[in-house]
Amino acid sequence: MSVHKGGFSASVNAMYDRAVALMDLSPGLTEKIRVCNATYTVRFGVRLRGAIHTFTGYRSVHSEHMEPVKGGIRYSLAVNQDEVEALAALMTYKCALVETPFGGSKGGLCIDPTQWEPHELEQITRRFAYELIKRDMINPAQNVPAPDMGTGEREMAWISDQYQRMNTTDINGRACVTGKPLNAGGIAGRIEATGRGVQYALREFFRHPEDMKIAGLSGSLEGKRIVVQGLGNVGFHAASFLSREDGAKIVAVIERDGAVHSDDGIDVDELHMHIRENGGVKGFPGASFEAEGAKLLEADCDILIPAALEGVIHEGNAARVTAPLIIEAANGPVTAEADAILRKRGCVIIPDMYANAGGVTVSYFEWVKNLSHIRFGRMERRAEEARHQVLVNELERLSKNKEVAWTLSDNFKRDYLRGAGELELVRSGLDDTMRSAYGAMREVWHARDEVADLRTAGFLVSISRIAASYQAKGL
Repeated sequence: MSVHKGGFSASVNAMYDRAVALMDLSPGLTEKIRVCNATYTVRFGVRLRGAIHTFTGYRSVHSEHMEPVKGGIRYSLAVNQDEVEALAALMTYKCALVETPFGGSKGGLCIDPTQWEPHELEQITRRFAYELIKRDMINPAQNVPAPDMGTGEREMAWISDQYQRMNTTDINGRACVTGKPLNAGGIAGRIEATGRGVQYALREFFRHPEDMKIAGLSGSLEGKRIVVQGLGNVGFHAASFLSREDGAKIVAVIERDGAVHSDDGIDVDELHMHIRENGGVKGFPGASFEAEGAKLLEADCDILIPAALEGVIHEGNAARVTAPLIIEAANGPVTAEADAILRKRGCVIIPDMYANAGGVTVSYFEWVKNLSHIRFGRMERRAEEARHQVLVNELERLSKNKEVAWTLSDNFKRDYLRGAGELELVRSGLDDTMRSAYGAMREVWHARDEVADLRTAGFLVSISRIAASYQAKGL
């Protein structure tokens, strides 16, 4: 894999610089927004398997224009300070774009989670959390982590419990981390959130014929050929929703051991099960296997969804990527050099700071739920159903007074009478967020001739909001 010459942070900063050059900000404020406030590196030992093992972890805070700061914790041997700082910066811009009231942060532990048993991972996670908690780098009011690559609900539950053990009188302790299991203070719809956000982002793009025309596309998502790189949590949910609910056709899936492809489309749910049982895509029936999976990034398709690591589309392969529309489900999958090559070709890129913001949006809802100490929908759901029942009763009464009586269908009554529960409210809030954020981006995209792409438009919206926050603080 080839990344930006100066590293991931340099790639993010290059895109930032391209946008900020179009703004009238003072040099001091421009630099303040760009730089990472602080990065904490911790090295700690855990006695495992009869020996002491030392691990290195990071927690980076990019911007505190709003607090708490927000950002995931990833477990990977590739974790390093440059990556964590770049991801923290992206979180700052992402939160500003989708109007979640957080600054940007990110964390990582340099570890291969597959090499440790669950009880060992729990010891490691709790010790890492302890090191961060005692420095207020995990705190409901200051720094709120979430899952990322290599972590999930289980790790978040361990971190939450560790915080509450160390802060026994903090009534808002559960809000110290998001992405928890439902029975530990989580929220319905959090696991699917980032993939669902990708689906909503594409739906919003396809609502605008003018935008589709720029990408050389028309119609709807129905029948659109999609290539997905990475069938982890985000890629799987995005592909599953797009194929099952929108009629899109997943023609190729790229994974670590290679790729599978079929012009007739791939059943993503069956492939996901195959990967869980066999450890990879090889041998999946009904599709052809390609050992060099990265070749499929260049496959003929309508939409390319890179949903795994940063830098998979780079200077070395960007010219061969033919997709007219790329939506960045992963963080930083297109380097700054590749971005320039693709834009020159006319490719439309829906940027990561918008496309994968579903996770932090629903994390925000979970944080609010934890602070309010009540499940969404609990107070109003049955009142909503009762109001709807009054209307249905009146309509049915009126129908009996007509010469030709009519009745409401059972399906209509069932769907209309059902009040919104937590999952429906979460999805509604996420859909509204993705629509509003896209509207803010496209307004800048179409209003200013010098703004040629959605990424620059997204940065302009984000930076202007961050700058306004700092200026309100007196900077």
